[in-house]
Amino acid sequence: MSNLFSNVFTFKKLICSFLLSFVVFVSAAKTYNLPPEGSRLIGDMQYHEVIKGDYFQRIAEHYNVGFLALMAANPGVDPFLPTLGHQLVIPSQMLLPFGKREGIIINLPELRLYYFPENSDKVHVFPVGIGREGLATPKTISYIGEKRKDPVWRPTTEMKARYFAEHGRKLADEVPAGTNNPFGKYALRLGTSVYLLHGSNQRFGIGMRASSGCIRLYDDDIEWLYQHVAINTPVKIVDQAIKLSYEPNKKLIEVHSPLTGDNGEMSKTDITSAVRAFVGDFPENKSLLLNQVTNPKGLVTELHAN
Repeated sequence: MSNLFSNVFTFKKLICSFLLSFVVFVSAAKTYNLPPEGSRLIGDMQYHEVIKGDYFQRIAEHYNVGFLALMAANPGVDPFLPTLGHQLVIPSQMLLPFGKREGIIINLPELRLYYFPENSDKVHVFPVGIGREGLATPKTISYIGEKRKDPVWRPTTEMKARYFAEHGRKLADEVPAGTNNPFGKYALRLGTSVYLLHGSNQRFGIGMRASSGCIRLYDDDIEWLYQHVAINTPVKIVDQAIKLSYEPNKKLIEVHSPLTGDNGEMSKTDITSAVRAFVGDFPENKSLLLNQVTNPKGLVTELHAN
């Protein structure tokens, strides 16, 4: 993820972890009406005035948006000590990813999961955590192959070796269901692979690159998916840093930070010929695109009329 967030995991993480241990959160799936075919715009912009005791993790969970998404939408604001009275932008309006509206679509750069139930005019959107640098969540086309309640965590040989190298002590061969289990209470397997959609015993990390490659959700969100998503539901994991939409009498664009490479180097957003054609030759729109790519906020932005 963009180096905009490279300093997040500093001593401030310790402060946030301390605060989180005293707070109980409630998360709920956000449900949107599907737009008509040809349109991708869902949701409305929301705003939040900072009150005493607020910090980004609390606010992100209240609105069920990602931590990094909230940071990107509010550049320059301290995520742990935002100024009282400051009005924050809540990234609750978005463009649907390009692709067929079916099953589950996970768009890695925006750290969101979209679920399109069969025979429904709704889409359910969840913030997710994905694999960190060096342990990237793969782009793939798969399906829900298995559903587990109270899953047992069995760390792989690679996880054990990495943990021992980092901490100097061994991981258990398996961790039963309970508060120490990093899978949380529910897990959905992608096909027959080692990758899961699962809960977590740590709330900090949802909406971030923090996992070992699996898709991590808030416990309430993965429970909802467990209850509503059927075996064999198709799953598509995509990498769409730039999303576009032709809407009635306007053109919209939404730009997210590209995923960093496994070596930790920042990637550059690929401005394709299709994106250039969509933006057009109007100088103000070219400038807007350049600004969005250089400083992506992940917010839906309207292009100027030519």
